[in-house]
Amino acid sequence: MKIAVIPGDGIGPDIIRQAYKVLDRVGKVYQMEFEYQEVLMGGAAIDQTGLPLPEETLKVCQSSDAVLLGAVGGAKWDTLPGHQRPEAGLLGIRKGLGVFANLRPAILFPQLKSASTLKEEVLGDGLNIMVVRELTGGIYFGQRGRQDSSAGQEAWDTEAYSTHEVERVARVAFEIAKGRKKKLMSIDKANVLESSRLWREVVCKVAQEYPEVELDHMYVDNAAMQLVRNPRQFDVIVTSNMFGDILSDEASMLTGSLGMLPSASLGEGNLGLYEPIHGSAPDIAGQNKANPIATILSAAMMLRYSFGRQDAAAAIERSVGNVLDQGFRTPDIMQPGMKIAGTEEMGDRIAANIS
Repeated sequence: MKIAVIPGDGIGPDIIRQAYKVLDRVGKVYQMEFEYQEVLMGGAAIDQTGLPLPEETLKVCQSSDAVLLGAVGGAKWDTLPGHQRPEAGLLGIRKGLGVFANLRPAILFPQLKSASTLKEEVLGDGLNIMVVRELTGGIYFGQRGRQDSSAGQEAWDTEAYSTHEVERVARVAFEIAKGRKKKLMSIDKANVLESSRLWREVVCKVAQEYPEVELDHMYVDNAAMQLVRNPRQFDVIVTSNMFGDILSDEASMLTGSLGMLPSASLGEGNLGLYEPIHGSAPDIAGQNKANPIATILSAAMMLRYSFGRQDAAAAIERSVGNVLDQGFRTPDIMQPGMKIAGTEEMGDRIAANIS
């Protein structure tokens, strides 16, 4: 199984090393063979090639079975023009791979309930929310510009969606909902935005193909409030690019730390892009402080969605739970009475617990 690996910037190389450990252990236990090829993207690519996404990187990723990404970006490159910044590489690779559905699970491990910002009575037995975010359309890819006016500079960004773009991400969300609690919440701003009105119309049309799934709608401002008021009402959420970007980060903090949450970006085939949702955290790079669990769980999602190995994916997820049960915590999720573990030790322990 050919995996293109983008260590990236900041803590990216630190956490990717831990994913290697876990995948190598999975390979031994489940008779799977992985071939890794590291490539440049983001700030590291800018420093070496002058481009955030070199053509060679995209070619390697397109010819692989899956892509595993650490993190990109950092203050070092913040003064560059938008199209030359590390984040431009991220947008470019998503488009180049044809991935359009971003899956962001917000799972609260019961061992970390006290790390959440919400009260325990709100969390109940825990959380398991899947946010499905449209990834290659909307305002992030719409027309934009600036012009002079009598009031000074004017700037604009355009939100645009086609029927096809909404249909394909809606079907991904309905398929996921069908395998879970058969509940799907579509989030938009149809009381104000024309693009959201089209979004709602198309989602309702696709819903006719999935009569077993209960579909509801919610405006994005209400959804933001409901996520902290009563998060257990949600199971699968589907929404647009910008709304999904915001709401998935909000949902992630219900779980206690960004360092716990993986993501998968999927397209029409099995090729997917897998990455933790956190940033590059250059302030702790190389200090053995980063939490590698989100990256390790991203590797589990890779096994599940690109390679069809539910058994191996579940083994990684069980191992993470076991290590948390044993009381080990990285600094971002440290709790009284627990045992501190650095990046390397956490990776070692998760790998060792896979059976």
